[in-house]
Amino acid sequence: MIFACAFSCQGSNGLEVITKTTSTVIVPKDSIKIANKNGDGDQKRSVFKLNAKTDIPITVLSAGWSVYCMTKVYNKGASDSGQILSLNKNNINAFDRWDVRPYNGNLDKTSYIPFYAAIPLPLVFFLAGDEMRSDFLELTFLYFETLSVTGLFGYSATHFVDRYRPYAYDASTSMGERMGENAKNSFYAGHVEVIATSTFFISEVYASYYPDSKIKWLFFGLSGAATAGMGYFRLNAGEHFPSDIALGAAAGTLSGILVPYFHKHKIFNSNKVSLSPFSSGSANGLSMVYKLNK
Repeated sequence: MIFACAFSCQGSNGLEVITKTTSTVIVPKDSIKIANKNGDGDQKRSVFKLNAKTDIPITVLSAGWSVYCMTKVYNKGASDSGQILSLNKNNINAFDRWDVRPYNGNLDKTSYIPFYAAIPLPLVFFLAGDEMRSDFLELTFLYFETLSVTGLFGYSATHFVDRYRPYAYDASTSMGERMGENAKNSFYAGHVEVIATSTFFISEVYASYYPDSKIKWLFFGLSGAATAGMGYFRLNAGEHFPSDIALGAAAGTLSGILVPYFHKHKIFNSNKVSLSPFSSGSANGLSMVYKLNK
C-alpha cells in the first residue's frame, strides 16, 4: 500500500508553496484552484483560473446591481392614453420603423420556454465530460459571474432607457397592453441576450476543454442559431425592434465568450483589476480599473 501526503505554507514572497511527495508546485496565493490527479498521478490544473479578490466582487456587485435595476424596470409606472395616442411610428429610426406590429401573446409565451431552459443548461452540460465534471464548482461560479455581467449591462440599459415596444405603436393592440409598464422596456432584448450568454458560454467552455475537437465550431453555430431563433420569437411577438435584438445578441455573445476567455488567458488572474461602486450624486454605478504594466 502506498501512502501520499501534502502540506502547504506561505512564503515571504507572497506565493503559496504546495509540496507533495512527488513534486512541488508554486502558484499565486490568491488563485482559486481546482486540482485533480489523473490516472498517472500527475497534477491536473483547471482550464480557467479564478481570482477571489477580483471575481467575487465582480459577481456580487454585478448581481446586486442587476437585482436593484430589476426592481426598477418593472415599476416604471403605466402610460396614460394621451401618451400612447401621441406615439408616431414616423419618429422611429428608419432601421426599426418597419417592425411596428401588433402584440402576439402566443409567441411571447412560447419564447419563455427556451428562455427558462437556457439558464440552467450550462450546469447540465458541465456533467457531460470527465474534465468538466471535475471542475464543476469552478465552472458553475464562472457561469454565475458571466450571468451577473450580462444582467449588469442588460438591466442597466432597460432601467435607464425608456423605449416603447413595437406593439405600443400599433392601434390593433389593446390599449391596456400598450399602456402597461412593460411596454416601455423594449431596450434592449433581454431574452435574446440570455440565450446568447448561455449557449455561447457552453461553446467557449467546450472549445477550451477540447481545443482539438473537430465539432467545436458546430457548438458556436448552434449557439448562433438558438440566438437567432429567440430573436425571431421576440421580433414577431411585437416585443422588440431589430436594433434591440441585435444589441441583445451582441451583448450576450460577448459576455458568453469573453468572460471565460479572459479567465483562460489570465487577464483577470492578477491584482491588476479592481472593481468598486461609485456615486456622483446624479449617477451611480460600478467602476473597473485595469493597471497596465510599466
